[in-house]
This record gives sequence, C-alpha cells and structure tokens, in this order.
Amino acid sequence: MGLGGCIILIAAGAILTFATDWDMQGVNLDLVGVIFMIVGLIGVATFVSISKRRRAVVAPPTTTTTVVDDRRHSGYSDGYGG
Repeated sequence: MGLGGCIILIAAGAILTFATDWDMQGVNLDLVGVIFMIVGLIGVATFVSISKRRRAVVAPPTTTTTVVDDRRHSGYSDGYGG
C-alpha cells in the first residue's frame, strides 16, 4: 500500500469516527474509524522508514586525482618511431 492509500485510510477513518451518526446493528462505526486511522498511521510510518532506507547519500570526493601523461609523442600514431 502506498502513501496515498494510507492517507485515504486515515481520511475514511476520520469521517467514520467524527462525521457520521449512523447506527448499524452489530457494528460500532466509531471503532471501525479509529482502526482505519491507526492502520493508516502505521502504513505512513512504515512507508517513511522504508523510503529513508532506499535513499543512498553519496558524499562528494574529498580529494582530486590529477593524471599526468609523461610519455613523449613523436607524432606517429602507430606507436613506432621513437
């Protein structure tokens, strides 16, 4: 479940808990709403912790390496001619 699904669960739970006054026989909608909100919060926490692990921070190099070519070139491209 992604972050969007978790936010939808939290919103649906809040609506069931705070904005409805329905009465269903055998179902406590306030409790169902609280459960949805808790599951949504657990999902958000899990999503954030997993996404933090996936991000790898690469530090910039602290030293630079200079390559110097000291070979003498005679102008020949085939490697012969010293």
